[in-house]
Amino acid sequence: MIRPAAAAALVLTLLGTGAAAQPEPPATAAAPAEHNDYAKPANWLCWPGREPNACETDLTATVVKADGAMTVEPFKADPQAPIDCFYVYPTVSRDPSALSDMTPNAEELNVVKHQLARFGAKCRLFAPMYRQFTLTALRSLIAGTPIPGAGGARRETPYQDVKDAWDYYLAHENKGRGVVLIGHSQGSGLLTQLIKNEIDGKPAQKQLVSALLLGTNLLVPEGKDVGGDFKSVPLCRSKTQIGCAVAYVSFRDNSPPPDNSRFGRPRSTSPGMVAACVNPANLSGGKGELHGYLAAGNSAIAANAASPPVWAKDKTVSTPFVAVPGLLSAECASSPGFHYLAVHVNADPADARADDIAGDVVVGGVVFKDWGLHLIDAHVAMGDLVALVESQGQAWRKATRR
Repeated sequence: MIRPAAAAALVLTLLGTGAAAQPEPPATAAAPAEHNDYAKPANWLCWPGREPNACETDLTATVVKADGAMTVEPFKADPQAPIDCFYVYPTVSRDPSALSDMTPNAEELNVVKHQLARFGAKCRLFAPMYRQFTLTALRSLIAGTPIPGAGGARRETPYQDVKDAWDYYLAHENKGRGVVLIGHSQGSGLLTQLIKNEIDGKPAQKQLVSALLLGTNLLVPEGKDVGGDFKSVPLCRSKTQIGCAVAYVSFRDNSPPPDNSRFGRPRSTSPGMVAACVNPANLSGGKGELHGYLAAGNSAIAANAASPPVWAKDKTVSTPFVAVPGLLSAECASSPGFHYLAVHVNADPADARADDIAGDVVVGGVVFKDWGLHLIDAHVAMGDLVALVESQGQAWRKATRR
């Protein structure tokens, strides 16, 4: 039986928090899986002009001010956006096998709504399905009764799929446009591998507007912005810097990573390296106010509460998202062995607005502090990230005169 601490560490490794985003293979690896055909529309969650398109969804938000006043903020995508976004989703599949199938279920459709669709105001959206290592397999490993394949068979399949999708997009749709890579957790781990193998120092690097690698440990030498996982892709330090990466893992500022967390720490085999932290609310460093878009009810990937949150006293939110200006702020922080985004809730019990947010991993009423705010890494800074994509896209177009 795996001990709880070891189980948590195992899960985090499998979710892509280090270079080994997939489990170690058995002594005799399974034969490679057949390649997917990404010319088939069914193999994409989002592709401009194709139906069905998971990115065409209701993103209306209610803005809740500190005094409890509410206004509705509509959302409109831009089908003529001048740059593209290519997204790889995190570990969400509940398929019964070690690797997911290529049929989108509610969990894939839902995570696209919460982590990608809002970028549609600034870029065209491309999101492939891929055969990911599933939640089912993770849970089987934690329980000590791994299902067939959960020990590492075909560990190359998820990356193979992402690379095939990327190659198809480049060959058939990019046409010299700038592109932002967006991922979370297992998705970020796969994109890190893709950048290493196919973009860093390669011709495709000239198309890279930026990479948003959320919920993963992107390694850099301590005190530097480049030279670890990537050789020529630095961390982003301004809104007009292009060809750079944003990476962070988020924790509450009053609950930093405990010793058993794998988030925010380098691999033991990487001396001199630290996990990158770029604050989306203040790229150059220091504190910044987060412009988040949180799930208004219990429909997010972080649905842990028994009932929908009350965002303002005696009021009900009917939109799928809420924005709470001034409630959240963040800065990059460090504790022995860890670098992370410390999220502060500016609670005021005297005002009419909610004094806290959901987002912790809660199992049986117990908060798993080693996970931090992993489930809402994207949510807490979504507005900042969308604005960054807009400014970097403009800078890329100016630099390339497109």
